Amino acid sequence: MEYNIDDIIRGAKKILLLSHVNPDGDTLGSMCALYSMIEKRYKKKVDMSVVSNVPYNYHFLPNINLAQRYFDTSLVYDLVITLDVASIERVRDAKIFFDKAKCRVNIDHHKTNPAFGDYNLIVPEASSCGEVLFDYFKKNNWEITEDAAVCLYTAIMTDTGNFRFENTSASAFRAVAELVEKGASPNKIYKLCYESKTKNLVMFQNYCINKAEFLKDNKIAYTTVYKKDLEKFSAGDDYTDGIAETLRAIDSTEISFVVKEVDSKTTKVSMRSKKIDVAKICELFGGGGHTYAAGCTIKASISDSINKLLKEIKL
Repeated sequence: MEYNIDDIIRGAKKILLLSHVNPDGDTLGSMCALYSMIEKRYKKKVDMSVVSNVPYNYHFLPNINLAQRYFDTSLVYDLVITLDVASIERVRDAKIFFDKAKCRVNIDHHKTNPAFGDYNLIVPEASSCGEVLFDYFKKNNWEITEDAAVCLYTAIMTDTGNFRFENTSASAFRAVAELVEKGASPNKIYKLCYESKTKNLVMFQNYCINKAEFLKDNKIAYTTVYKKDLEKFSAGDDYTDGIAETLRAIDSTEISFVVKEVDSKTTKVSMRSKKIDVAKICELFGGGGHTYAAGCTIKASISDSINKLLKEIKL
């Protein structure tokens, strides 16, 4: 069910927009797009929160410099809006603001989203949260600004893997065509997102890929990332983004995953596949996501987490 977010925003004085931990182009682009639109349409003060560092390649997003990592925890917002947040645990420490807010709106496109808001705008068939926002703006006659167009284009482009993932649809192409007309530059945004990697990041990802393990006649591919690996390359959390996709791209691989050490008893998992529903696997461990791209956190060591995952993978 779609709600009139206009009325909700109109009635709020203090507004906070939340992105998810280890932010990608969709959550950041959607957040900055909504910020730009609310500022133009309602002239209201809006805060933006990121709960981990913004990857370098998204520093170009309009207004991203206004997003903050830490806030006074005594603040109480009239309205908190989550963007591309599949489960509320993914906002980490910022959950305190969500819990205390007078009104909570959840805008997303993940099929595993449990509708944790007071009001939920969840469209699983949409390519991205950016596309959900685009459709909402169009249906409700919000005039999309050039800044918002750049942000929404970034959100849709990155979540479709530059329009090559299975979630790329005709509606996504129609949306980005209009966003280009409104000022988004495909060439410029592509280069900023995909061709501005640091040497250190490239070397780190090559290191991780080179130590990948292959099972079941190369149908399963995975690699491990220990804290010592991150320290060796002075790597940030976002350095692992894209590794699972690279392993999935191998012609014989049907499912790939990256297991990253948080501590000796906690492991973060990023899974990708060509045919298998990895969201169902990740849901078993409290995670979720898309059919062919999902993630979870397992309360176990890396080796135990790998064994748990392998037991659930049916080939």
